[in-house]
This record gives sequence, C-alpha cells and structure tokens, in this order.
Amino acid sequence: MQRFESGAIIDGFELVERLASGGMASLWRANSPQFDFPLVLKVPFLDPGGDVSVILGFEAEELILRRLSGPHVPRFVASGSLSQIPFIAMEFVAGTSLAQLISNAPLPADEVARVGSEIAKALAALHRQKVVHLDLKPENVVLAERGAVLLDFGLARHAELPDLLGAESSVPMGSAAYIAPEQVLGERGDPASDLFALGCILYQLTTGEEPFGRPATFAGMKRRLYHAPRPPRDLNGTIPRWLEAIILRCMEVDRSKRYVDAAHVLSDLRNPDQVVVTGHLSRSKGIWATILGLFRKTDERSLVGMPADPRLQAGPSIVLVAVDLANGNDPLAQEVLGETARVLGSREDSWLACVTVLKTEIIGDTLAVDESGRSEYLKRLVALKDWSRPLHLPEDRISYHVLEAVSPADAILNYAEHNDVGHIIVGARASSAIRRHLGSVSTKVVAQALCSVSVVRLKAIEEQGRQHSEDRRPAAISPLVREQSID
Repeated sequence: MQRFESGAIIDGFELVERLASGGMASLWRANSPQFDFPLVLKVPFLDPGGDVSVILGFEAEELILRRLSGPHVPRFVASGSLSQIPFIAMEFVAGTSLAQLISNAPLPADEVARVGSEIAKALAALHRQKVVHLDLKPENVVLAERGAVLLDFGLARHAELPDLLGAESSVPMGSAAYIAPEQVLGERGDPASDLFALGCILYQLTTGEEPFGRPATFAGMKRRLYHAPRPPRDLNGTIPRWLEAIILRCMEVDRSKRYVDAAHVLSDLRNPDQVVVTGHLSRSKGIWATILGLFRKTDERSLVGMPADPRLQAGPSIVLVAVDLANGNDPLAQEVLGETARVLGSREDSWLACVTVLKTEIIGDTLAVDESGRSEYLKRLVALKDWSRPLHLPEDRISYHVLEAVSPADAILNYAEHNDVGHIIVGARASSAIRRHLGSVSTKVVAQALCSVSVVRLKAIEEQGRQHSEDRRPAAISPLVREQSID
C-alpha cells in the first residue's frame, strides 16, 4: 500500500492534513490553486490481495458522485486513474457530523424532527437524481449551514449506471445497524431502503439505542425480518405518538406499508397534526417461527414486498463479453472485440459487461502481485479497460469485472445467471490435447448458458508444432469463425 504524508502532491493537489478515515480509504484535507473552496481527497486502500470491493466501491462512487449536484452532496472536483494513483477530489463540507450529535441522544422531539426533516430533504433530492445511497448512517451525514449533506457513495446505486457491486455479489452490503431487510436479502436499488435507514436513525435519536444493535452475522441481520425492535415509547415515554408512528412506518419490513418516498416523510415530520396514529402490532413471531423462517427463502421475499419504486430495479439488457487477457491483447482478443462491436451495433438498448477471469489455484497460494509488487487484479482491470477503449462506449453503457476463480467457465456462467445476462460473447482457442481432455471454457459456456452465446474462434495452422518450435514467426490465421447457440 502506498503511503502518503502531509505536503505530498497528487496530480496537482497538495495533501495538508489526514482526517479520520475508515477501513476502505484514507481522507486528506487538500489544497489546489485551481479551486477557491476547501477540498478533501479520498484515496482507496489498494493492498495487493485485499478486498476487491474496495476497487469496485471506488469506481462506483466516482461514477455516481460526478453526476450528482445540489446542496445535499459534496461537489465533485476530479479523480485519478487506477493505472496511476486513484483518488476522488471533492468539496470539504464543514459542519457537525450526525455521529457526533447522536452521541448526545436521546434528543428532544422537536430537535429530532428538525434533523430528520433535513435528512429526508437530502434523500428526496438524491432519489430525484435516480440514486439510492444504501449506506445511510450517522457517519455519512454532515449537518451543514446549507442543510444535511450526504457522504460516501461507495455502496450507492444509480438507476442508469451498471451496478458494479451488485453485479459481482449478492451478499448483504451495508452497515449492520441500519441495513434494510431487502438489502439483507441481496436487493439493491430501492429508495425505500434509505427510508428504513432513516427510521433507524430517528429511533436512535429519540431513544439513544440502535433498534437492531450491530449484528455480526448474516443470521443476526435477518432477524429484523421477523422481530420488531421495542417501540420507541417503551424506551422513552416523552416521545410524541406522532413521532413514534413516523419512525415505525419508516421501519416497516413490508415495503407496501413503508413510506413510498422521502418527501412524504419530510411532510409528516413538518406537519405532525397530519400523521395518522394507529396501534402498531408487533411482528415478532417467537423463537421457533424465527428459526423456521431462516430456511424459507420464498417467504422472506414475500415479507419485504414489492419495491416502492420498481423503476429503479429495471435496467437495460446485458451483453457479457468474456475476454482472455492472460497473454495480453492478442489476435483472439482483437477478434472478440470486433464481434462485440457487431453485437452491440444490433443491441443499442443494452449495456456491456466486460469480464476477464484471473485464475486462482486449487492448492497453494495464488500470486497476488507481480515482480514489481503491483496487484495482478489491478493490472488485469486496467488491461480490460484498455482492451475495450476502441468500442468508444459511454460509461453508462459499460462495466468492467475481473473475476477470481479456479474455473473460468463457472465464473462466467455464475456471473451471467446472477445478472440475468441476455447474450454472451466468448473467445475459443484452437484445440489442444489438454482442451480435448478437460473440455474448453467456450464448450462449457455454450452447453450450460441460459442465454444465447457467440463463440469467436481463431483456427491456427499447426498450433502444436509452433508451440514446441524455436521459430517464433507469426502464424497464418484463418478467417474468423462465429458460432451461435440459442437456448
């Protein structure tokens, strides 16, 4: 991991002071003569062999933050390439961290309503820009003079951009104390998830306690699907019934009973007399029902209901191109590029998922760095972006994924199934004794894919003879052969 000190210059930005940082990136106060407002640089931790979600989160945040505007988000300034020093430069927002304020909880009801209104207003503005935060928590909210400002979009989802994190994993992503039930089940993209987190924050502001604690396991997080927290008034009898009703409605498991949008929460917080106060039945079902429920996946999906705004769940069809870059941008990779351009030309409503597989070993350690100490994962990601550059696709139509797996075919098939891919493009090398014995990647993909597949093949003359020959002259290449498999 590269170390920085005060006074260091990164792409014209001078690092002034290191700020309190999380486990994913370091934060620095910074200066630049080009800007007349305070800046902060966010530099991700890219340790070789570290969690690849750091890279995915960095790329997602950079793509989203540059598209956001308004007083409720920091201004985007610049970003650095993964091939050099990755960073995001943005406005430094002065104010009071919500985490600092919540340490003084419980707060008076009127103060809770005021703070909640500011956060709801910020969420409403964010959702209008087709972005769901998905990691709303006190540490990611600053109460500034201009209102609540939302920070850290590393887990966020933009409805019109590829979901980099969700595409590669279905595990819960979010902070355990505030994560919504549908997020626990792997769903991303519903604005109602942010409203659930807002309810958790309001609960904490009024009671001084987190409604679900901080479970460290998947099973612990799933308990919120079956067990409601104690009603806020049981912990603090001074809480008005209207405020308790707002909090509990934000925290409904069934999204059909939850608030539909942040503007409605804002309206209720500002107009307590319009809040309908009804008896709230506990959804707690007992220990045995909870244990049984942990094994009923279909029941769990029905518990959370339909998304409040299904438009954010929908997206364009996906074309997956699997390109082997282990030997660099070779002739087969170039032919795959040409076929990709042809397919995309006939599918202008689709976006492209560029996939390459970094093979890992079944036994022993997989080399995570090269001789110079650079991450193999990062090198392959940069190579994938370089390979795709001639396609000239806008960044809202393309995403990049380096999959680490023992079996490239299984990695491609799993990605395609998880993301409901509509078409796969894969290259196939000339036959060899090993491929005939073990089976090729393309053969397995064609046989098992749940969608159409284009196989791009180069037939090399006397490949085996050339592999053992000391003569390295370029081989004659036959015309491109395309195979189509439609299931």
